[in-house]
Amino acid sequence: MTQINLKENERLDELQRNGYSIIQDTKRFCFGMDAALLSGYAKAKPNETVIDLGTGTGIIPILMEAKTEAAHLTGLEIQPESADMARRSVAYNHLENKIDIVEGDIKDASSIFGASSFDVVTTNPPYMINDHGLKSDNEAKAIARGEVLCTLDDVLRESARLLKQNGRFYMVHRPFRLAEIMCKMVEYKLEPKTMKLVYPFVDKEPNMVLISAVKGGKSRITVEKPLIVYKEKGVYTDEIYEIYGY
Repeated sequence: MTQINLKENERLDELQRNGYSIIQDTKRFCFGMDAALLSGYAKAKPNETVIDLGTGTGIIPILMEAKTEAAHLTGLEIQPESADMARRSVAYNHLENKIDIVEGDIKDASSIFGASSFDVVTTNPPYMINDHGLKSDNEAKAIARGEVLCTLDDVLRESARLLKQNGRFYMVHRPFRLAEIMCKMVEYKLEPKTMKLVYPFVDKEPNMVLISAVKGGKSRITVEKPLIVYKEKGVYTDEIYEIYGY
């Protein structure tokens, strides 16, 4: 059993995939269902390279390593404490040869890694425009939830630059920003290809949207079958259990 020294407020959470676990800080932003759903939605083929923008504690690269045959995955994270937890989680799971964690700014991603460097980009970016939604007194949570350090435009611009021609882009976001998302994706030649709305219950409004795009692709989008999270209060649907690996 690998030994690990957890810092104050940290915990080790099992991921139900390949025996992997992840370090999280209970006082900072912990990953949610959106990250788990994105890791199941994104695809990576053998020999492909993947970068996750705003990786936080590395949840998406770690889960994608378990679920796909990607050759190598990289996580880019601006917050030093989160990047440190991500690196220690990678080491704990013995994935140092498969996953790199880089500390840096999304706005500088194409300068850090170079243009056309990756086959796949994934991102679970901040959802809220700076003057929208709940304010947080916790800086780490505020950065994760709101466009404090980067905007949707920054994320899409740098994703387009990082991707090889015909490379694939996967993102989870909120439906209330769909019009803006689609317009900016097309502006940066990330042609939307699939979209799946996520509903907490069958009779409620969707609260998440999963989107894929192809850099330089032709204009054609498929709206996929919706994903319902709960059969009833506290009971997931079969599709959610499958995504989580239960």
